[in-house]
Amino acid sequence: MSHSFLKESKLFIVFGGNKYRIYTNTAINFSQTFAEDSYPVKTLHDQSKMFQGSNITKANPASFSFEVPFTEEKDESIIIDLISDLVETVDSGINTQQLKSFDLYVQTGSATFKTASCAISSASFGFNPRDVFKVQVEGQGTKLTKVGDESYTIPGSAQSESATRTPLLVYPVASIDSLNMNSLISATLMIQNDIAWTPFETLQDSLVVTDASNAMYPSAYTVSSRIVSGAVQQYQTDNNITQFDDFSTNSNITIKAVQVGKDSSDSGFFKININPASFTARMAVTSVYTQSYDFRSADNTALGTSITQYS
Repeated sequence: MSHSFLKESKLFIVFGGNKYRIYTNTAINFSQTFAEDSYPVKTLHDQSKMFQGSNITKANPASFSFEVPFTEEKDESIIIDLISDLVETVDSGINTQQLKSFDLYVQTGSATFKTASCAISSASFGFNPRDVFKVQVEGQGTKLTKVGDESYTIPGSAQSESATRTPLLVYPVASIDSLNMNSLISATLMIQNDIAWTPFETLQDSLVVTDASNAMYPSAYTVSSRIVSGAVQQYQTDNNITQFDDFSTNSNITIKAVQVGKDSSDSGFFKININPASFTARMAVTSVYTQSYDFRSADNTALGTSITQYS
């Protein structure tokens, strides 16, 4: 008997016929649950049946999450593509934009699991010089299955990997219109996709469900909204104290991740421009006064072109 250990798990993404090995830390999670419908069994003639019966015919969307440290070699660039780019589709003459769909594989010491037709629902970036630059990813898929043992051959053309992997420490450089953005402490950036799964259960299919092999699984979704938001935090000084209660609904915001040791004028390892954007400033009273600028994009469809520095 052998056990599966998280530290031995390997994560792969298969997209467009290509297979990418994604090096994560140990923060990998994936699962799928089934929806239970309960019903009363008490009858007029038998009042002793106090419990409720159970009926299970469909699965909830599979969920996953993982954390990827960025490296100087940028082997994890596929993550940026899947987060930022949308694909335009046409259905009954109506143009819609969908997230890029991919298959997620996790290979352990004793099994290989597949989450099919995945889409990323959120991605969080932290720009903090005291921690490695990384992205936390969450998403959903249609179906989680065990496709083989630890020697299962994951499909797709394996993409080449760099001989080294060099993690990064970065510090934030930001600009918000003409505001003084010196004395920065940290910055955060979050991309959220509101995924709504199309109802998929039917009476005919529910009548033949016997177990997980023929249960009803989700198959299609729509992106109802997309939000790009975050915050920039700075120390409050004589040069920026007048900005503590500022706000705007039409601003131009740029955030760079500059490697520690490089000048702030550097083009940056990662850069995103959000225009137009809204923001509100707020002050925090601690041992050292700080102020934060909470921002949100007012146009999220062209996110792929907003990330102007990475690849």
